[in-house]
Amino acid sequence: MSRIEYEFGAVRVNVVKAIRIDAVGGPDVMRLQEVPLDPPEPGMVTVRNKAIGLNYIDCYHRSGLYPLPLPAGLGLEGAGDVEAVGAGTDLQIGDRVAYCSAGFGAYSEALNLPASRLVKVPDGIDYEQAAACLLKGQTAEYLIQRTYALQSGETCLFHAAAGGVGLLFGQWAASIGATAIGTVSSAEKAELALARGYAHVINYSEEDVLERLLEITGGEKLPVVYDGVGKDTFDLSLSCLRPRGLMVSFGNASGSPDPLDLQRLAAHGSLYVTRPTMLSYTATEEELRQSSEDVFTKILAGDISVEINQRYPLAQVQQAHKDLQSRLTTGSTVLLP
Repeated sequence: MSRIEYEFGAVRVNVVKAIRIDAVGGPDVMRLQEVPLDPPEPGMVTVRNKAIGLNYIDCYHRSGLYPLPLPAGLGLEGAGDVEAVGAGTDLQIGDRVAYCSAGFGAYSEALNLPASRLVKVPDGIDYEQAAACLLKGQTAEYLIQRTYALQSGETCLFHAAAGGVGLLFGQWAASIGATAIGTVSSAEKAELALARGYAHVINYSEEDVLERLLEITGGEKLPVVYDGVGKDTFDLSLSCLRPRGLMVSFGNASGSPDPLDLQRLAAHGSLYVTRPTMLSYTATEEELRQSSEDVFTKILAGDISVEINQRYPLAQVQQAHKDLQSRLTTGSTVLLP
């Protein structure tokens, strides 16, 4: 970890190592650079990262699917210690904090962030757990509790069940008495998903998803499908819904779905489609605090566990992105500064 300081006028400025991109593209556009870190302005704090979360949305930002002004830092999620505070904040130096919707640039040894977008990490949860679970956990929270209020006794379908969000979703759904059916690409991932709350798992490499779903449910289609895959599964998701069912399209791992002819929703039985984002569901400070509190409470109660199955040094972020996009990872991944 570097911590170089130099004098610039009357202000002492840190220099930290951080990942930057000057152009969009594949993993090779990411470069580890030394960048200046100014003292925090009013309302801001400096967070010294202990662990950084890797999320699929980072690939969207890097590739240009979700454009950022360039040059740019990458990464939304991390956990660490408050190292310096600007005026007008309630946080103190030494506070353990986590973040996932405070701005870009988490792929860094340290960075300045708005205090209002940070949450305190409770005792009993370590830095890696916090960095690995906050974005994915808050995604599972709003999907289950607010996008569609999943109830005990209801059955739902979740694509990519062995991914980071998927493993948390399965456990959360099981904890409230809902039946989650997951889709996966391999027998190994099926075993992992079944161990984390899914009542049934469909291996789409070997089985017809709709056919197997109807076998599981006795011919009944579902009130809700959660789809973070996008283009490859969008049509399938619609076909799995009962009349007036809800399609929750919350990600684009395989690319953006094709434009939707609304008449298809009528043909399938007056279906609903929503495209939620975590930022919309944690837009206010109150929503952010409540969502994170719900996630941490579930972890501390033992209802969900955080699967950190990959760890990479920050300098190996290119390989981390390659592995993520090649579907070689399961559960959560953290980068270590």
